[in-house]
Amino acid sequence: MQSIKTKLKVNNKQKTILAKHAGVARHAYNWGLANCISEYKETKKRPSAITLHKRLIAEVKSENPWYYEVSKCAPQQALRDLDRAFKNFLTIPKCGFPNFKKKGKKDSFYLEGSIKILRGNYIKLPRIGIVKTYEILPSVPVKNVRISKRAGDWYISFKYDECQPKPMTKKRAIIGVDVGINTLATCSDGTTYANVKAYKQAKKRLTRYQRRLKKKEPGSKNRAEAVKKLAKLHKKVADIRADALHKLTTWASFKPQHHSDRRFECQWNAQKAVRPRDDVSRKGTRTKTS
Repeated sequence: MQSIKTKLKVNNKQKTILAKHAGVARHAYNWGLANCISEYKETKKRPSAITLHKRLIAEVKSENPWYYEVSKCAPQQALRDLDRAFKNFLTIPKCGFPNFKKKGKKDSFYLEGSIKILRGNYIKLPRIGIVKTYEILPSVPVKNVRISKRAGDWYISFKYDECQPKPMTKKRAIIGVDVGINTLATCSDGTTYANVKAYKQAKKRLTRYQRRLKKKEPGSKNRAEAVKKLAKLHKKVADIRADALHKLTTWASFKPQHHSDRRFECQWNAQKAVRPRDDVSRKGTRTKTS
């Protein structure tokens, strides 16, 4: 089983349709959460996802015709996600009580049905149409997809089964990796990977954008634009870090002389990386140690 997540190249019309799907999914989730809370206070029982979906069709869809403008999978899966959130809250200690969703924060929805990949970087989605992606997609059958929004951009993700079997790999020498602070990683064969320091490079701009955001009036369009600009810069920093890690792990796992089914060993001595407090005098000057 493989998974892929890539950015969508959408126009304004498609952005509107995607936003409608995310809005319907968010509305169904919040409506179901409010019903679960009120009914539990009265009867000490929580309705299931199937019961909530029947009530949604009878009560909500008749009063809100914009539900019919999107795929039925979006509200259905939102209620299933709510049911899973309650189960996680009851079974997993660290999971908290489900919260109400807010517009513009972690917008996403689920689609299934007639989904087909066309011409490499085009995918056909129900009720949305043909959408272009920035990366070439594998020519495999797709049952369902999850579409999410991050920093103003839309992304699509799905799972698929590999059609071709993996080639047999040969067992070869193990490579050791030491993860540090000055360098991102130092390998046993002498190869070093420099730390990208993406946050340090973007720190001044982040401070400037955050200061501008603080001066904007809450609820205004200028504040919304400032939030979007700041989120894009945070996303850029996260993408640079992820890209460096992906390149490092890909090199260590798939380089011809290292390609094997061995372990990828990482060790880091944190005590040596941090400067001891005993070596620093009260005046802030460094003292020599024997």
